[in-house]
Amino acid sequence: MPALKRTVLVTGASSGIGRAVARLLLDQGHRVLGVARDADRFATPHPGFTAVALDLTELAELPAKIALIGKTYPDLDAAVFCAGAGRFGSLEEFSYQQIDALLRLNFTSAAFLARALLPDFKRKTTSDLIFIGSEAALKGSRKGALYCASKFAVRGFAQALREECAKSRVRVALINPGMVRTPFFDTLAFAPGEEPGQYLEPEDVAEAVSYVLNANANSVVDEINLSPLNKVVQFKKNDDSDKL
Repeated sequence: MPALKRTVLVTGASSGIGRAVARLLLDQGHRVLGVARDADRFATPHPGFTAVALDLTELAELPAKIALIGKTYPDLDAAVFCAGAGRFGSLEEFSYQQIDALLRLNFTSAAFLARALLPDFKRKTTSDLIFIGSEAALKGSRKGALYCASKFAVRGFAQALREECAKSRVRVALINPGMVRTPFFDTLAFAPGEEPGQYLEPEDVAEAVSYVLNANANSVVDEINLSPLNKVVQFKKNDDSDKL
């Protein structure tokens, strides 16, 4: 196994894109701090991996917990924000609590984490903040008002933060994938098509993260839009296109 290169915090590391990112970075010799609400989901030990139990929706607790992580792992110099959830429907179908919960997980928690990490990251020789956005950050879609809002927020935040960090050694990048075949769609009324080329794999997004993270320290990858070759949306049984 190659020598450890970077220490990377990965949120949402227990499944989907976050899990693929963590696995690829471990294969490359990086140390990974994998964040999940339930750390027991990490069943297979790895010498370069540390599970971090953290509920990202408990915003008040995040600053102190991230400060403790920074003290425990002083070499921490990168973070990949993969945690998120999808919920779709007309605005009036959402309760006020559901609106708050979706925006809290998909955007506000990432802003809190970045805020907690940034002062220390600015003292590093090189550091990276990599946000996993979505194609939903590029264009609003029917039944997606709140999800798109959360991802538009991530995109605007990353763009502005990149400008704020331009005179430091902090690099800020955004990756906007199209539909990725993950458990993200398990509770939704739709999913990507089943044929090759109609969906992205989590590993495709992980490769994009790797490209950003391993790029020359004097170059910044601002934004990557990653799409399947053919966009196909299929609706599950007893559902139709009016539900998207």
